[in-house]
Amino acid sequence: MSRNLHYGPARVPSRDSPRAAIDALLARGLSACEIDFEGRFWMDYEFAGEFGQLAAEHDIALSVHAPIAGFMGHAERGKKLNMAVGMLVVFHPGFLLGRTREDAIDSIVEQLGELRERLEGKDRAVPFGIEVMGRVREIGSIDDVCDIASRLDWVRPVIDFAHMHATSDGAFLGVEPFVEALHKADAVIEPGAPFHIHFSDIQFANRNETKHLPYGEGTLRAEPLRDALAQFKRPATVISESPNAESTDEIKEILGA
Repeated sequence: MSRNLHYGPARVPSRDSPRAAIDALLARGLSACEIDFEGRFWMDYEFAGEFGQLAAEHDIALSVHAPIAGFMGHAERGKKLNMAVGMLVVFHPGFLLGRTREDAIDSIVEQLGELRERLEGKDRAVPFGIEVMGRVREIGSIDDVCDIASRLDWVRPVIDFAHMHATSDGAFLGVEPFVEALHKADAVIEPGAPFHIHFSDIQFANRNETKHLPYGEGTLRAEPLRDALAQFKRPATVISESPNAESTDEIKEILGA
């Protein structure tokens, strides 16, 4: 497995214990995992500490997906924003909420800056990833997230190729669209930091995602991603959002992870 590429699932494979989760990843030759807090924070401090330590010992790259409610760029300050600021690592950029795209992005940048100050005061400042979204009327195109990342040097784009395949009406068929998206992200990520990528097959309608599919049931393929990544010296972490383990393993073989 190339150490330039870490690859793994979007869910911790076992909640029984940290050791069981790490063993499950290692048994399948996986070297990354995104911790699935989309619904709730299910992991306690003891589990998290041991899981992180074991992952570091085995060179497994970890990331955290915040709960869906943990988005920035709220139109109004108050309870929803206060709840959201405790929910972020890889997060969704939010919604227009009746504003222009420029105003919405400005509010995301402003609220993230305020959150960063709070985290630095608690010695909890870590890189954040802002995910490319799968609906054309939401904030979160590749250009949106790269704009935000260019204004905050601790925020990185999370390149979701399934979402971009959906919003482009299925245009990610050859290498060129993958290379173009990676170039945009490469321009705003600090040297040495990895690309962070979400990938799966996808079903879509009217340029909006509808659901992630088992690999091969849709039209998005991993070979163009593999060939596009080969054109960059930057390391990468690829997270499979496939709905089953067989698809995750098939994509792993294609990528050579």
